[in-house]
Amino acid sequence: MVDTVTPQVRSAIMARVKSKGMKPEMRVRRLLHGLGYRYRLHRADLPGRPDLVFPSRRKVVFVNGCFWHLHEGCDHVRIPSSNQDYWIAKLNRNRARDERNLASLEEAGWEVMTVWECDLRDVGATADRLTDFLGEKI
Repeated sequence: MVDTVTPQVRSAIMARVKSKGMKPEMRVRRLLHGLGYRYRLHRADLPGRPDLVFPSRRKVVFVNGCFWHLHEGCDHVRIPSSNQDYWIAKLNRNRARDERNLASLEEAGWEVMTVWECDLRDVGATADRLTDFLGEKI
């Protein structure tokens, strides 16, 4: 199947895809704030600009979309049928970048947790995982 819009129009459409403040991230932010945790957002000085940063705990949380970050074994991950070579390469680059950022953060002494979009189907379990990861509120 051929793209139905010009490359310029496709570029404009893709440029409007947000990288911050998406629904899964906002749900996690509201959940953690409601549980009494305070955090910093998208610190540019850390590899991968983590979604939530807890500086005093040296912990970060990434909230990843299952499609964009190739969550293994997830129902949300379906490679588009058109232009598959492009999408497979793009999503694999995203995954490789995530792995590099994770290694860099851990090497620098940060603990990292990833919350996947599909994890938010069970908010209670996600809240338990987050509180186990973050420990007691300060």
